[in-house]
Parts: sequence; C-alpha cells; structure tokens
Amino acid sequence: MSKGGKPPQEQNRQPGQESKMTPAPESKARQYKAADKLKDKKAVITGGDSGIGKAAAIAFAKEGADCAIIYLNEHKDAEETKKLIEETGRKAIIIAGDVGDSSFCKQAIEQVVDQFGRIDILVNNAAEQHIREKISDITDNSLLRVFKTNIFSHFYMIREALESMHPGSVIINTTSITAYQGHPQLLDYAATKGAIVALTRSLAARLGPDIRVNAVAPGPIWTPLIPASFPEEKVEKFGANTILGRPGEPDELAPCYVFLASDDSSYMTGQVLHPNGGRIINS
Repeated sequence: MSKGGKPPQEQNRQPGQESKMTPAPESKARQYKAADKLKDKKAVITGGDSGIGKAAAIAFAKEGADCAIIYLNEHKDAEETKKLIEETGRKAIIIAGDVGDSSFCKQAIEQVVDQFGRIDILVNNAAEQHIREKISDITDNSLLRVFKTNIFSHFYMIREALESMHPGSVIINTTSITAYQGHPQLLDYAATKGAIVALTRSLAARLGPDIRVNAVAPGPIWTPLIPASFPEEKVEKFGANTILGRPGEPDELAPCYVFLASDDSSYMTGQVLHPNGGRIINS
C-alpha cells in the first residue's frame, strides 16, 4: 500500500457499491456530536445511499431530521443507510431510480411530500464520472449521460422540490475541486461540476433571501465512486498528493452539510465550502 492509504481495488460499474470497498468509507457519523440543529426538519439527499450523501444523511438524522434517500440501484447500501438513520430515532425513506430522468425526480419528490408533508433541506449530491484518455472517447451518449446525472438532475430536483419548500429552507449542491482545478481525464465530469458552481451562485440570487443555496466542493474523498472510476494502481495512490497525504473520509465532510443546512450558516448564500485536504482554491 502506497502513501494515500487505500489498498488497490476496482469496481466494474458506476456509481459503485460501498459494501464492496476495502476498507469501507467512514460514513456512519460515529464520532459526530449532535445539538438538535435540524430538529424535525425534512431532508432529501440524492446519492444518499453511500459515501458523502450517506454521511450527511446520518449526521442530519442525529441532528433531528427525517431523511429521504434517493439512489440508483445500490439496494444493500441504501438499506444499511436507512437502518442507521432509523437507529437515531428519525424516519427514513429510500427511493430507487435515475435522477437523470425528470419524470422520476417528479415522482420521488411527490412521494417524499406525501410522507413528510414538506421539504426543508434539498441536497443534490448524486454524480458519476468516467475516465477518458482522449476527447474522442467521450461519445454523444456518454456526454449526455454524465450531464443528466450530474447537472440536469439538479434542475429536475430543484424544480420539483421548490413547490414544497418555504422561506428558511436550504439547498446544498455537491460540486468538486475539479470545478476549480480541472482534470485532464474527466473533462465532462469537471464541466458539470463547474456548472454546479454557476447554478449555486445564480440560484442563490434568484431565491434569496427566502431560500439559501450553497455548495460543497470536496477534494479526494474515499467513496464508492473512486474504485468504480479509476484503475487499482490509481486508487492505491488516491489522495496522496494533498497536504494531509491521504483521501478524506465522508464523515469528515458531513459537518459541512450540517453547517449549511442549519441556522449556523444563516448569513451564507451562493457560497462554496472546500474540504479538500489542503489544496488552495483561489476563486
């Protein structure tokens, strides 16, 4: 095992399964100390079955929120997340489907509102990425697929959820360090993440002051997307080039989402937090 701290491994399909990772990501918020910051709030988290979304959902639940988890088809991971949320005493809904499909997003939001009555927090977190060695490897279909999952879904979820949100509600989008630094093998992914930054800033201006809109731009984080995206030799070195010399764990990002979801960030909108292991972002 090289610096970076993870053994070499690969998964052969996106977005990856947490249950097959070695070691498993730290995403159960075991060390998180709650203070009722989200008491009785209703949250929707896309990509909430594993990784960053899972860690945020469990931290939300510990803070008193009921959570709806939207995920693609990682049923085992989603059931585990549901169980962990319910162990906090909060309600959990899991809904499987493709957030790149506008009709599914509409149905999912309707199901959440039917059971929860409203939406206080929307976290747009679902994403996919695929290594492409040449621009010509990015086909029309693959380009559309990545954009549908990573940015169209934000528009779909926001459009549907806004009807059940109210003044004081919040939207949190997951962008990426690649939006600021780029990535030579993830051109389409980086482009969608840049679009999320622009969407966050524009939507904050559009919805303010009633609804706050912010984002989180993670650096290298140990989630199922990593072994599902990179060859095992790159996974082994993943995160080694940060100041901290390792990838972050989802649990280390969960407090960012709690902060942006709570009144602790009441004077922040249109902003992006950068938990990235020490990389300097000058924009």
